[in-house]
Amino acid sequence: MKLARAIREGNVFYGVVDGDTITRIERSPFDKIKTTGKPMPLAEVKLLSPVSPPNVIAIGLNYKAHADETGSPHPPAPVIFIKSTNTVCGPGDPIVLPAMAPHEVDYECELCIVIGRKTKDVSAAEALGCVLGYTCGNDISARDCQLRLDKQWARGKSFDTFCPLGPWIETDLAPDAVSIRTVLNGKIMQDSTTADMIFGCAQLVSYVSHCMTLHPGTAIMTGTPSGVGFTGKPPVFLRPGDVVEVAVAGIGTLRNPVIAER
Repeated sequence: MKLARAIREGNVFYGVVDGDTITRIERSPFDKIKTTGKPMPLAEVKLLSPVSPPNVIAIGLNYKAHADETGSPHPPAPVIFIKSTNTVCGPGDPIVLPAMAPHEVDYECELCIVIGRKTKDVSAAEALGCVLGYTCGNDISARDCQLRLDKQWARGKSFDTFCPLGPWIETDLAPDAVSIRTVLNGKIMQDSTTADMIFGCAQLVSYVSHCMTLHPGTAIMTGTPSGVGFTGKPPVFLRPGDVVEVAVAGIGTLRNPVIAER
């Protein structure tokens, strides 16, 4: 089932996507899902980020080949950082290059877990039962702030629009061996599979739930594969006019243009 969040005539709602139509659901996807009304064309709505998360929790260095390309050892436990919720935007929304740090903004395709119910201290065996579904994510990063200027990741990961999510949540996905890629202006930049993850989705949900309570709608960004811009020779960073796409098999494609901050 594909669950989307959309706006039509000023009204925000959740709905079930079926082909090129969307049908409203009562309340939210965190309750029992029941459709209401007639299907409407997707072309008549604007898709928003499929969730408005109470927290965005991200995992660093979680693909073997990505850790290798950065010269980092494979971590013995998940590396957790936080992206502030102002970063979240939806499909088609522009990624804004911040005026204070516009020159080294990088893409990172990611599979994003969306938590479905309050979750605390669950085992790996229980973890996926707490998941509503999965969506595409892009962990946009200002590398100069992250790696050279600040010596920590908070600012470089948390400028406005630095966490596009979408286009919808797929509830029926086996997450641990799906293809994932970034396409920048029609050129494939990252092309991998979640089988290269060091810690799979069940391990991540379990581990993070032992660190903090996960509330419904929490987004867990599961890490990015190799091919990020800053490791290129020469490096490749986002520029105004670019279009960046994140595609995850079984979910769909998240597409965002890039603009400069005005």
